[in-house]
Amino acid sequence: MSYINADYILETIDMIRVHHLDIRTVTLALSLRDCCDSDVRIVGEKIYNKITKYAQNLVSLAQEIEEEYSIPIINKRISVTPISLIGESCKDYDYVYLAKILDKAACDVGVNFIGGFGALVEKGCTRGDNALIESIPEALAQTERICSSVNVASSKAGINMDAVLKMGKIIKEAAKLTSDKDGIGAAKLVCFCNVPGDNPFMAGAFHGYGEPECALNVGVSGPGVVRAAIEALPANSDFGDVAGKIKQIAYKITSTGELVGREMAQRMDIPFGIIDLSLAPTPEIGDSVAGIFQAMGLEHAGAHGTTAALAMLNDAVKKGGIMASSHVGGLSGAFIPVSEDAGMIEAAEKGCLTFDKLEAMTSVCSVGLDMIAIPGDTPSDTISGIIADEMAIGMINKKTTAVRIIPAPGKKAGDKVVFGGLLGEAPVMNVSALSSSAFVQRGGRIPAPIHSLNN
Repeated sequence: MSYINADYILETIDMIRVHHLDIRTVTLALSLRDCCDSDVRIVGEKIYNKITKYAQNLVSLAQEIEEEYSIPIINKRISVTPISLIGESCKDYDYVYLAKILDKAACDVGVNFIGGFGALVEKGCTRGDNALIESIPEALAQTERICSSVNVASSKAGINMDAVLKMGKIIKEAAKLTSDKDGIGAAKLVCFCNVPGDNPFMAGAFHGYGEPECALNVGVSGPGVVRAAIEALPANSDFGDVAGKIKQIAYKITSTGELVGREMAQRMDIPFGIIDLSLAPTPEIGDSVAGIFQAMGLEHAGAHGTTAALAMLNDAVKKGGIMASSHVGGLSGAFIPVSEDAGMIEAAEKGCLTFDKLEAMTSVCSVGLDMIAIPGDTPSDTISGIIADEMAIGMINKKTTAVRIIPAPGKKAGDKVVFGGLLGEAPVMNVSALSSSAFVQRGGRIPAPIHSLNN
């Protein structure tokens, strides 16, 4: 464990009070592999009992630590083993029933979200995987706290285009079944390439197969702190100075997160897992990754130079954070979710930020096309084409990429979707009207790149 100086941590109090520094999430990661049974009702009972046993004090302990350290902990969450693996043991599949059990357990222990209703299908689908994927729209429509993710590609396996084609349809259906809430079902569903199994952030959190029985994973935040630090630099500061300042701030943010995470894990009597360094924005004014770009000198997110600014930010955050902790994991970098970032929302509304520019930015950021609303009449094949493009960026660059996109029912470009809370609101953005249909319907698997043969 790296040495954590308590006095140094206390220097961050100003960051907390003025610039929105917080612990974005403490996430209990829990294995459900011992909950398998041929009877789905028994599986449900085992899942409920295990979650409520391990998570019974999660929220109350987080609140205690918030008060003791005066550090806000915004979300308390749970991630579990991909449910396709657990439900597959049943004689008769009923994944919607299992989703309701997960939702009830999450509600009863008081967490914001529970992640893991998903599957890992980068090389192909089993019968259980197919059944779970087909159940996702209904499961998200009938629950409040469930988040779902499907890994459809990796740098080792390539891109499962059969799964990509199917996920375009699933996303459309998830939005349609929650049309009374602007398609919020799709806002809780993400497609991944190279998904990490220790990510504490939703909607992609799950407990990976190689993870321990349980762990406490922490996600930090603080784009407002980074922006304020850059704005305080002398006007003649060059990019070396800017990167150095970001590293210093990332060190402090990470130290704060590890202090909280280790203390909470100790009180829960479970192992501390990882700290995710990702700068996660919120719809609050001043808590924006797009605001960091403006502090660097760009007029708005989307201006030429935005991708370079994001690349430097992502790298500096990782360099600073890794010096503060030996247990960095998850995604770790900078998020660019349109609906969850006030500066991104403003840039999109003004036409400064286009869909294509967002895709370019994903080549250097932590995740991908995140929380983007598109017209509700967008064909599912077009959505599959968007997913395929993003998976290719992750596969070739050996990094995690993702797509969380909302085809807003009944909305067209220029309209707005409103989800509230951390999910925020977003203008509906245009996508290409050109057809991807014949391409995505070829199916099969796009082979992994040559660098996958690196053993």
